[in-house]
Amino acid sequence: MAPNPYDWIEKSLETIHRADWYRSVQPLAGRPGPVVMVEGQPLINFASNDYLGLAGDERLVQAAIAATQALGTGTTGSRLLSGHRDLHRDLEQAIARLKQTEDAVVFSSGYLANVGAIAALVGARDLILSDQYNHSSIRSGARLSGATVLDYRHNSLDDLADLLQQHRSQHRRCLIVTDTVFSMDGDLCPLPGILALAETHEAMVLVDEAHGTGVMGDRGAGGVEHLGCSGRSLIQMGTLSKALGSLGGYVAGSAPLVDYLRNRAATWIYTTGLTPADTGAAIAALDLVEREPQRRQRLWQNVAFLQQAIADLAAQERSPFQLLPSESPILCLQVADPATAIAFSQDLRRQGLWVSAVRPPTVPTSRLRLTVMATHEPAHLEKLVFALGHL
Repeated sequence: MAPNPYDWIEKSLETIHRADWYRSVQPLAGRPGPVVMVEGQPLINFASNDYLGLAGDERLVQAAIAATQALGTGTTGSRLLSGHRDLHRDLEQAIARLKQTEDAVVFSSGYLANVGAIAALVGARDLILSDQYNHSSIRSGARLSGATVLDYRHNSLDDLADLLQQHRSQHRRCLIVTDTVFSMDGDLCPLPGILALAETHEAMVLVDEAHGTGVMGDRGAGGVEHLGCSGRSLIQMGTLSKALGSLGGYVAGSAPLVDYLRNRAATWIYTTGLTPADTGAAIAALDLVEREPQRRQRLWQNVAFLQQAIADLAAQERSPFQLLPSESPILCLQVADPATAIAFSQDLRRQGLWVSAVRPPTVPTSRLRLTVMATHEPAHLEKLVFALGHL
């Protein structure tokens, strides 16, 4: 028999299993919330990016229903052909108001927003300088652009400055790209320093606000607001699928930037417009971010409690985990290896807690990743702390 050209797939899966890197989906029943049903078991949810608890909010549900009843289930085409609705423009203007930018453009996912924007802004004659811990969508966009891509050490202004000094003059344009809140660590980028270097070296800056929008800043505008950089010249990308409880992505910035992306971002031009349901829900979420700041206050109270309690546990002799530095609702407990991360996650699940085990190649070191929600109750947090103390 001739060799089967697909045999390598099973062998690769075996390798993934041996390395404890294998992943599979876990079906969740019912609405999202601080307690969810997973395979028939109620679990306190510390594995969600629903930071404000809006994904199951009845007001978002009703907004999605109303939009669907008025406009149908799908937009049936790309925005430039038959897929544009007034609701899309309402959402883009609401995002621009929150971000305090001239305009915004909405994509059908955050991944598409990053890939499309980056590939439209730079090309083969250009340079991308990217934080080594940036999200996969940033890396995909950088590769697709054809630009020269260089990683700088995580949050290192010195390394970024050295790369700019060595390479900037050899390229037509330069784009510095970074998350504001790093999704697998929870720390923040040094944005004021990055912008200062960008001004010196005539570079553009694109920040990924996926985990900052709705969460960071006095108004919930994101990491840019929190870090005191609102109104500065930069490009803000983000998602509607985390704190805003819907689906989609956006890019916010100057009016010429947004107009350019509508004409050059392939992942916007050649994909179907965001569904009415997702669009309506996102508009409702943005309204609640503005009208209910108490949600962010409760979130940060919960974060402060957990950070202190887990730090106390980690400081104990023979603690099996190390709390990584974080300034966000993402708290990561570094452990020895992938097998330990999986075992701890399974142990916590038996105790009624849903905590993600994150392993290479997603991250350089294995960890438990906790995400805090505004809707977590004190009893939820106390149960988690007790269980972590007995790992």
